[in-house]
Amino acid sequence: MTLQQWAFSFHGRISRKAFWAGIGLCGAVLFLLMSAQGLFQLPVEIIMVPVVIVLYPAAAIFTKRLHDRNKRGGWSLLLLVAWGLTTPDWSIAGDFMQWALGRFLPVFIVMMMVLDCGVFKSVDEGNRFGEETDSVDKIDNR
Repeated sequence: MTLQQWAFSFHGRISRKAFWAGIGLCGAVLFLLMSAQGLFQLPVEIIMVPVVIVLYPAAAIFTKRLHDRNKRGGWSLLLLVAWGLTTPDWSIAGDFMQWALGRFLPVFIVMMMVLDCGVFKSVDEGNRFGEETDSVDKIDNR
């Protein structure tokens, strides 16, 4: 698998090593974007365009890793649910519900996704997404 397929394709399977490399790279780019926003006081509307562009490869990498675990890529949409739970104003709910919906549930969802994709081993035999994990040029071949 080429680096372009690794970052932009939603087909195939990748290893944990390739997953962590991709998530680390996307996280570093997001960190730099957020730092630039704070340093130069850029409006949120301007910074959201590159953030959305960076989220596309992150979604592709999560999807391919879920395929390696023999799960549909649609499970990565749970990350959107987690993000969506952090954005509303939960002040109309009671104190416990503010904590449960605005903090605990999003963190729980993200932790489960990270554990599933980044820690647990892949399915050894072939599955409906491919016979074996695809090696990524320049990442798995070091």
